Amino acid sequence: MNFNIPQRTVLQKLVQYSASALALVFLSAPIATNIVQAQNTTNKAGIKTKVVRLAYQTSGDIVKIKGVIDKRLQPLGIKVEWSPFPAGPQLMEAMNANRVDIGSVGETPPIFAQAAGAQLAYIAGRKPSKGEGSAIVVQKDSPIKTVKDLKGKKVVFQKGSASHYLLLRALAEVGLKYSDIQAVSLTPAEARDAFIQKKIDAWVAWDPFIAVVQNTANARVLRNASKIATQGGFYMARRSFAVENPEVVRIVLEEVDKLGEWAESNPDEVVKILAPELKLDPALLAVVVRRRTFRLRPINSYLISEQQRIADLFYKEGVIPKQVAIKDSVLSSQQYAAITPQRISKK
Repeated sequence: MNFNIPQRTVLQKLVQYSASALALVFLSAPIATNIVQAQNTTNKAGIKTKVVRLAYQTSGDIVKIKGVIDKRLQPLGIKVEWSPFPAGPQLMEAMNANRVDIGSVGETPPIFAQAAGAQLAYIAGRKPSKGEGSAIVVQKDSPIKTVKDLKGKKVVFQKGSASHYLLLRALAEVGLKYSDIQAVSLTPAEARDAFIQKKIDAWVAWDPFIAVVQNTANARVLRNASKIATQGGFYMARRSFAVENPEVVRIVLEEVDKLGEWAESNPDEVVKILAPELKLDPALLAVVVRRRTFRLRPINSYLISEQQRIADLFYKEGVIPKQVAIKDSVLSSQQYAAITPQRISKK
């Protein structure tokens, strides 16, 4: 049998093979490039920033202390900058001035901020507590025995805070109006000092400030926030930041809720974390932690309607200069789907 193959035939085969191989390379190159481009697009989807500016209140924030968000965002090339604030109103002012991107506050500060024209967005709700950590307090030996006795008295609170709402509701319960008291706005630290020095008749505040004066000054509770402050507060964001960086917002909320789940199962560990930060006795902090909640819940129609009710009360009492439509600070359902972690959306 003749196994000789003409050289011309061999050459033709080699040319055909080479042409096929080259064609495969050139055809594959655009596909590979498209895959890489698609991956890059996916990796950067919902992320336009290189820095996220987070705010925290000096009353104790385990998210900031534990650094869980910082660690999660670092591999994505995003730097976290933290800024402290004495209370929610100051935090909202900073957000309105474009100095903060995301922060946690009570139910009242966003309403005041919106009334001032701030372009904000509700991104998640905070799980409500039983209301024991917020209260109206007086001196132990004060002649003021009930909320009704506050008429004509000097009552101190942080204007625009959740304490502001607690005070209004407590007064309304006993038939008093906001104008029936001498309202004085001070930061929590200033009010604490004034209370301890017995320079004011009553003080409306939250933990750990309330726990401290209960422990050190024998403060007496006239009315706590039980069945009044049901919202639990919110995580807020600059609207443009939330719209342009949904993936960053989702990661932040996911880490907050994951840590919150751990915190509610490990209160003793939370005390150990907060003690050096707040420089408070662990036994006192144990009371504070027991009265707190740490987890999140999704924004829904119920939370928005309740927030609207609070805003309407403030307008009715002349506390804010104009009516506020909470829906103007609410994102679309598609936008909430993009920023809300699955662990929260199922609640």
